[in-house]
Amino acid sequence: MGKRKYDVAAYIWPAFTGDEPRTRIFWEKGIGEWQTVMFPTDKPEWKYSGAKPIWGYENEADPNVMEKQIECAAKHGVNVFIYDWYWYDGRPFLDQCLNNGYLKAKNNDKVKFYLMWANHDVNYMWDKRINHINSMIWHGWVRRPEFDEICDRVIEQYFKHPSYYQIDGKPVFLIYDVENLIRGLGGVEATAQALDAFRKKVTDAGFAGLELQLCAWSENAVNLSGVDSEHSGSTLDAVKLLHIDSITNYQFAHLVSHPKGDYTEIFQTVRKQWERYDREYDIPYYPHISVGWDNNLRCRSFKRDLITNNTPECFGKALEAARDYLDAHPERTPLVTINSWNEWTEGSYLEPDTLNGYGYLEEIQRVFAEEQEDS
Repeated sequence: MGKRKYDVAAYIWPAFTGDEPRTRIFWEKGIGEWQTVMFPTDKPEWKYSGAKPIWGYENEADPNVMEKQIECAAKHGVNVFIYDWYWYDGRPFLDQCLNNGYLKAKNNDKVKFYLMWANHDVNYMWDKRINHINSMIWHGWVRRPEFDEICDRVIEQYFKHPSYYQIDGKPVFLIYDVENLIRGLGGVEATAQALDAFRKKVTDAGFAGLELQLCAWSENAVNLSGVDSEHSGSTLDAVKLLHIDSITNYQFAHLVSHPKGDYTEIFQTVRKQWERYDREYDIPYYPHISVGWDNNLRCRSFKRDLITNNTPECFGKALEAARDYLDAHPERTPLVTINSWNEWTEGSYLEPDTLNGYGYLEEIQRVFAEEQEDS
């Protein structure tokens, strides 16, 4: 009887810093989205829980801060960070927490990392003063020359780092919005060609290959032409045509239409999605668990779609289900993704607070980090 080691990967939202000048579009005080957390706005239908970060409102682009967070993550069994990685207006956005925080931390060998290219469009959704205005700031799609530039950058700057997370010797690169990817590159055939070129760049750099991972939502239609909305297909179609290697999720809110109600009930719907992935997809699905969902901190008006009763105990039971799912698929890398390390303004974070302490992290430690017998 051997002991199984699990890879527990928590998403990081890299906005808790003022070091990126462009963040002042949304948070003018120069402390990133901590501004929204520090100054909550109650509504008649909703009041903030009052939870505050036990560590304080720290600059997560500071390597000393990240050294402490890495120690805490590793102690509790979180051994991978997935950094939300952005590219707008021809250059990276919000990469200071990764480049100046994590990568300069002396102990970053204790927790590996990989990138999720968060290639969604940006309007004023992060600015609670005016986020009711649906006005575009940046498009998330890119044309082929810019895509090639992105590929070169991530290979040189990140894939070659000794702490970059790999599956079978292949660096993992997660794409958030497949439809935006296809739209920018000019259709599914052109996108497949661009991804093949990306794979070749990676193998030419000395790796065994590239593990292209996709964020799967509920099975919505995807525009496969990049131009004509009449030419559409499913996420499954895109996965097959683009030769995606594996899928996971980013948030329970992406899997449940209008997630409203008790955490345990929401999770039962999520588990049905896992079963669907097993039936319909012939590539690995890596199970996803969210801490919760409530983005009212970001919004002026009340948002009814929120998950309640997301206690550490309920979260722990969901983790147990994810562990059981991994154990039922021993041929796959035992990877589970968690939303998230620090999505404070979406009500889904592992970082310790004054309401639950280290409760969510302790559940990860109980389920995954304590010695597990591999049957």
